[in-house]
Amino acid sequence: MITGDRIKICAIISLALHAGTVNPANAAQCGTTAAGFEAWKQQFAGEARAKGISAPTITALMEANYATATIAADRGQKSFRLSLDQFLAKRGGSVIIARGRALKQSYAGLFTSIEQRFGVPPGPLLAIWGMETAFGRQRGNQNTLSAVATLAYDCRRSAYFTEQLYAALSLIDRGILSADTRGSMHGEIGQTQFLPKSILTYGNGGNLDNAADALTSTANFLAAHGWRAGEGYQPGQANFQAIQAWNAAPVYQRAIALIGQQIDEGDAASARR
Repeated sequence: MITGDRIKICAIISLALHAGTVNPANAAQCGTTAAGFEAWKQQFAGEARAKGISAPTITALMEANYATATIAADRGQKSFRLSLDQFLAKRGGSVIIARGRALKQSYAGLFTSIEQRFGVPPGPLLAIWGMETAFGRQRGNQNTLSAVATLAYDCRRSAYFTEQLYAALSLIDRGILSADTRGSMHGEIGQTQFLPKSILTYGNGGNLDNAADALTSTANFLAAHGWRAGEGYQPGQANFQAIQAWNAAPVYQRAIALIGQQIDEGDAASARR
């Protein structure tokens, strides 16, 4: 039970914490249409400059365009509301499994090395690779900086994508990305579709357009999110939480787990036949 005095104390603490997290009056203000994007860029550029982002990178930000296609994609993610069977059919689950089994053999040395280093078996990595880009064939053609800047400006998930935008600007400053880098609609990059902040944290310094670097970085991501070697990764098992960290959509998580399992079990099933 909370007494009256404790309620007052809690309220004071809450107000103090809230006051410490409220954006200053001159912070860049989010919007819901293209109308305020140019003004927002001006405001955000001042904040980024104060955080040490270089002048050439600020110039690149100012040249970013409002990504109408990104906003449409962000509002239209209807496939995540499908059942698992519907989702697998729409995303070509059987094709991913068949292709994944073949790639598991042709990349056998790489996957052995990855599993020894990170404890992550081939199946979930191949499932992610196939689901994200059809094994590198569909990496997107959206300007990454414009996409991430648009989503940072958009009020729907402004805080989340503001972090991604600062990461993208930092990557441009370091020469890892350029103002012309292209990827998917939400700013994802490379064979397995890393967002800018994940590139900074888990990218291993590799080229994510290279399959080996991307798969190694993906295993690094999963390991950093609690993957335990030798444990299962289906719903309810120890490693499913790492798959959940990769993508927030429950149907996507279950699809990765199921496809990965069928890829990993392919050799055993073939041997039994």
